Amino acid sequence: MGVPAKRAATHDDLRAVPEHLVAEILEGVLITHPRPAALHARASSRLGAELDGPFDRGKGGPGGWLLLDEPELHLGVDVVVPDLAGWRRERMPVLPDTAAFELAPDWVCEVLSPSTAAIDRAVKMPIYAREEVGHVWLVDPIVRTLEVFRRDGASWRLVGVFRDEASVRAEPFQSVALELAGLWAT
Repeated sequence: MGVPAKRAATHDDLRAVPEHLVAEILEGVLITHPRPAALHARASSRLGAELDGPFDRGKGGPGGWLLLDEPELHLGVDVVVPDLAGWRRERMPVLPDTAAFELAPDWVCEVLSPSTAAIDRAVKMPIYAREEVGHVWLVDPIVRTLEVFRRDGASWRLVGVFRDEASVRAEPFQSVALELAGLWAT
């Protein structure tokens, strides 16, 4: 007797997940994990705050972006929740009044944790490339690094790896210096 085929996860499966968990559908599989630990949440919050002023609101920087924390992205058959995402205003001039977004962002940031790093790298990055996201940042608050990737066709080109207290001008936000020390501060 054969092995029964696995059923692809659905939006009903997502809705059934308790609110204290983050839920995604990746390659047809429902993936859940707890809300981020303190170091993860702190790095994500700090990074969002650093980018918000100059890029979303245009204070001390060029503006032109719409930035969100943990948006639910419906990208083809996949439902992805990056830690941060940004759309250039020329592609998304107004924030839609929806719970989820079907327009792929221009930039995403995944804050790595031991339980999610392999999925972020091996599963989510190929989805972002397929959907033509321009840049992906991987932030690791434990080893205090920022990896910056630019999409190069169907794959990713590593633009740079920065660490500790570096002052960084990282694509696509290179017009303003980012002080990494602020991401790790407790």
